[in-house]
This record gives sequence, C-alpha cells and structure tokens, in this order.
Amino acid sequence: MAEHIHPIFDRLLQRADREARLGQHSKAVWLTGLSGSGKSTIAQHLERRLYNEGFFAQVLDGDNIRHGINSNLGFSEEGRRENIRRIAEIAKLYAHSGVITINSFISPTRAIRQMAREIIGADDFIEIYINAPLEVCEARDVKGLYEKARAGLIKGFTGVDAPYEAPENPALEIHTGQLGLEQSVEQAFAYLLPLITLKEPTTINEQAVPKP
Repeated sequence: MAEHIHPIFDRLLQRADREARLGQHSKAVWLTGLSGSGKSTIAQHLERRLYNEGFFAQVLDGDNIRHGINSNLGFSEEGRRENIRRIAEIAKLYAHSGVITINSFISPTRAIRQMAREIIGADDFIEIYINAPLEVCEARDVKGLYEKARAGLIKGFTGVDAPYEAPENPALEIHTGQLGLEQSVEQAFAYLLPLITLKEPTTINEQAVPKP
C-alpha cells in the first residue's frame, strides 16, 4: 500500500508561512504565580498591548479552559496535571499556527511546568514568574478563596494547604507587590518584543498555497 501514498508535507503551510502572514514569531508565554498575584490581569492587558502593537495573541486561562475543553476535570493532583497537559498541547498547536499564547495558570510545581515546557518545546516556552507575597495575594482576594481555604471550606488550595514551588530560573520575574499594573505589563512586553519580532521580512512559501 505504501506505493499509493503520496506525501504532501512539502506543500502544506509551514509554521514559517503562518508567522510570515501574521508578522511575528509565535511563542508560548507561561505566567505562573499564586492566586491573586496578578496573572490574569496582566495576561489580559498584555494581550491588548500586543494587539495594539500589531501582534496577534490569545490568552488561555481558567475562564476559557476550565469552562470548556477541561470542564470534565477536577482539582485533584491528577486532574490538575491533566489540565496543564492539555493546555500545553493547545499552546503548542497555537505556536505552530503562528499565534502567541499567554497562558495564565498557577501551575504550582516545577515538575508540572517542566512537563508543559517539554510538550511545547524549550525554544517556544517563556516562563514568567508573577511574584507577589502571600499576604498581598490574600489582600487582593476579591473572591474570598483564601478565606474559604483557611476556614477549611476549600481543600488543597495553593499557598494555604498545598505548596507553591517558585521557578528557580524564570525567563522573567515580575514583582507585582512592588509594581503597578501598567509597569508590570510594560516589563513583560519589553522582554517579549525582541523574541516575537521578525528580524527581517519573510515571504510566504507560494508552493504551499494551492493554485485555483
């Protein structure tokens, strides 16, 4: 049967073609930190900042992951690991589509973040540690999650009765207990800019585009 298979890989759109169309290098930005550290807020504003500068990015966080593709997962250790595994696979697909993803998840252990790095690929994985002291995170807790966790109403809550392992060598560390939102977003944007900017114009592979 092999003689009847005709590979077309060289005619398919490649990642470089998609990046050329979008005018950017795709990356998976991974924001990690305690609940209340500012991950989601920074992700939302960073997405808008990139958009305003002509880049195309997509935020992945609990709102569009836990209520959709991962709605069947719980918060056990196994469920959390599978949650991150699926997210990493999605981010990898986005990267190969030329899209920048901004992933905002506690992802509390080094092992679980290493898994995400290995799935996405070390060259595309950019770990940013959103660092805020626990007391600052609790003071910002508008949902009252820390209070419920300390009252025993939520079990296995990161920072209370479950550990958070801070990154040892993040690509970037943003101290949101000391910086305002605008400064934090600008710090992330300034770091990312040289990594996502095409160094020189790239032409699309015309052979990858079927002729009418």
